[in-house]
Amino acid sequence: MSDAPRLTHLDAAGAAHMVDVADKAVTDRVAVAEGQVTMRAETLELILSGNAKKGDVIGTARLAGIMAAKRTHELIPLCHALLLSKVAVEIEPAPSLPGLVIRATVRTAGQTGVEMEALTAVTVAGLTIYDMAKAVDRGMRIENVRLLEKAGGRSGHWQAD
Repeated sequence: MSDAPRLTHLDAAGAAHMVDVADKAVTDRVAVAEGQVTMRAETLELILSGNAKKGDVIGTARLAGIMAAKRTHELIPLCHALLLSKVAVEIEPAPSLPGLVIRATVRTAGQTGVEMEALTAVTVAGLTIYDMAKAVDRGMRIENVRLLEKAGGRSGHWQAD
């Protein structure tokens, strides 16, 4: 048997399958992901003023991200349905982009990690921002979505450079 890295969602024949986590220990698990939506400075000003035509962009995006994390298993094939104990989505203005930085923290006590839930929360929050502000700025970009940190489980703690 090779010690080379392998894709866990493929069986010996190369067919996709759901990983069996029944024999894994229940541990506290947390994942933090981040992304950004870049936009024109005028669009950021409009969002921060609260005068966007569709309403509270940041508040709506935060709720969309939380809801998405809870439904990740319905969106991503082969993800396990998890009982999440925490989903927090923070959205901060970044005038230097210009745009908004989205950070999601997801926590559970379980047999598999919550990286996909954190990444899904960030991505759907970004899509919601785009949807709510696209009437004034179709050139917005959802960028740099990535895992920043994960802890728990057999592989332990990992942090991005």
